[in-house]
Amino acid sequence: MSSILDKDSPGGASPADTGDTKLNRHVGRIGLLFAGVGSIIGSGWLFGAMNAAKTAGPAATISWALGGFMILLIGLCYAELGTMFPLSGGVVRFPHISFGSFASYMTGWITWVACMAVAPIEVEGALTYATKYADFTTVKCVDACSSDAPVTVHTLTGLGMVVAIIAMAVFVVINYFGVRWFARVNNILVWWKLIIIAIVIVAFLVTHFDGGNFTSKGFAPMGAHGMFTAIATSGIVFSFLGFRQGIELAGETDNPRRNVPFAVIGSVLLCALIYVLLQVAFIGALSGGDLAKGWSQVNFADDFGPLAAIATILGLGWLATLLYIDAIVSPADTGLIYTTVTSRISYAMARNGNAPQALAKTTKNGVPLISMILAFFVGLILFLPFPSWQQLVGFITSATVLSFGSGPLVLMTFRKQIPEHERPFRLPGGKVVAFFAFWSANLIVYWTGWETNSKLFMAVLLGVVLLGVMYVVNAAKGQQPQWDWKGGSWYIPWLGGLALISWLGDYGGGQGVLHFDTAFPVTFVFSIIVMAWSYYVQLPRDQVDVYIEHSQAEAQAEEVELGASAH
Repeated sequence: MSSILDKDSPGGASPADTGDTKLNRHVGRIGLLFAGVGSIIGSGWLFGAMNAAKTAGPAATISWALGGFMILLIGLCYAELGTMFPLSGGVVRFPHISFGSFASYMTGWITWVACMAVAPIEVEGALTYATKYADFTTVKCVDACSSDAPVTVHTLTGLGMVVAIIAMAVFVVINYFGVRWFARVNNILVWWKLIIIAIVIVAFLVTHFDGGNFTSKGFAPMGAHGMFTAIATSGIVFSFLGFRQGIELAGETDNPRRNVPFAVIGSVLLCALIYVLLQVAFIGALSGGDLAKGWSQVNFADDFGPLAAIATILGLGWLATLLYIDAIVSPADTGLIYTTVTSRISYAMARNGNAPQALAKTTKNGVPLISMILAFFVGLILFLPFPSWQQLVGFITSATVLSFGSGPLVLMTFRKQIPEHERPFRLPGGKVVAFFAFWSANLIVYWTGWETNSKLFMAVLLGVVLLGVMYVVNAAKGQQPQWDWKGGSWYIPWLGGLALISWLGDYGGGQGVLHFDTAFPVTFVFSIIVMAWSYYVQLPRDQVDVYIEHSQAEAQAEEVELGASAH
């Protein structure tokens, strides 16, 4: 593994050094927006409205708005960064420029884990709805099994596991044909998803809308605690996470300056409006009998498809059929997108010099096939500890938000490191927004709860172990990259501190030392400390310039290669 600071080549290996590394730049403005919208609207909307209502009651409408706002804060930071350096896999490359290789490795590992888990959960979501037609899942009790209100999930059966593996393989095959073909198909699928959601909202509102449902059992029966818990654990944040596609595919769009902010901001705002309307329609469509035992006990006979179950109860059999069809289409589209993005994360890590160079090799269609195959096999492994949609959603939420956390810190340090660098989109009040975005990320991780976060931090430790193995192997070969340990030193107190705060909290199996009210000031101060630490250890300007030169040379090389491949 060659050093990215090789003295014979500013910034490290040139594109030619890594073999064939072409990516095809065929994603336009609408294509990039639809990549975000298509990724945001996956399986989350099929389950999120019911899960959020059970956790927060009618206050779930506020949970959706707050969740969208918190994600938008993070997205705004990436909109500035994505236009400064429009490279594929930018979420990994930004911290590399500002903090060095260790920071980019940690960001890349967490991001890869989060993205790699999305295709499996989309498959699980589709098979949960499809259980109406075959035994793809079975009901399993996971909590309070002996009580009158046990918590159950739908886990994959043997048949479901076989079909899930086939579906994951199909994602790889489709992506093999390249970004141009995929973008065309995705645009069609996104229109389908938007139309179906609009039909559901209008049909529910017109057929049956009981405004009394918003107050009959209390607007916020679980209080503020339930309202904020729903943001992290009911699929709300999970349902917004696709905004990152505008960043990950920035190196593959024809006009990053215009397209990246449009895609990032537009996808979050559009989907936030859709989700709030859907939640309102869902609450109003329920009957009095559905709420007899309170919001936490809302359930249906065919609870593997809550929206379809309501449609059936309302006598809208045609709508239920559409929903069962969409339960295949929506998750499949999102799974396709994340198969693309996951491979480009490992591609970016390899280009940064902190992953095997084989992961940066691409086919003649511009597809990093080795990276894609790796994500396929690791994704299959995730079916074992998380065999249901409900069990995996919290893990993905926490991991993805954790991977976003470096973005606000990079924006803050870039304002000092390279103040004169061109910013096609300059975020107003950037430093203030960056802090609240970082604080939001920490809060969402905390609200996810220790039971889920403990698994996440175990995955982080695995990444550290792999880094140690890679370091030893590189040392034996005499090819040790410059890891910039000091520049990424803030990662240790950040991840360690978050793990401690989560363990001390009263969410999801924590010790109950921290509570809802005390967690806010604790995470606020904690966020200030970590942000100040990262600001203090940022790389010096001369080293940042080397990394920028490398990234710009790489972008220019991609332009030349892409121009040649387009003819």
